[in-house]
Amino acid sequence: MTQVKVYGIRDYLNPIKQQLSDAIHSCVMEALQYPVDKRFHRFFPLDKLDFYYPSARSDKYTIIEFSMFEGRSVEAKKQLIRLLFERLQPLGISSQDLEITIFETPKHNWGFRGLPGDEHELNYKVDV
Repeated sequence: MTQVKVYGIRDYLNPIKQQLSDAIHSCVMEALQYPVDKRFHRFFPLDKLDFYYPSARSDKYTIIEFSMFEGRSVEAKKQLIRLLFERLQPLGISSQDLEITIFETPKHNWGFRGLPGDEHELNYKVDV
């Protein structure tokens, strides 16, 4: 499982949410071999006064956080990061304005559909 949180300034983030979600999901499907129907994205549009960032960034500064089961290879995670930098540029998010963090936890630290994560039969691979 992978949960995605996206933070950005409301005036820029809101108009591109769908395109951004589509781009992120395409990267997750390719790099982590996710099924098309496994999309868990949450957007956190912030007022400019509530989002402090370095002066070298623009108002398009965006933070993407991934929470996922541990088990993906370093190469799969690096591919995800590279794809995001590439595919978000057409949306106006430059490499300078994008920061990505991946948090991994054991499956037993997750709970969904009534069970701990390590007790589920998944329809996708984690060890990619």
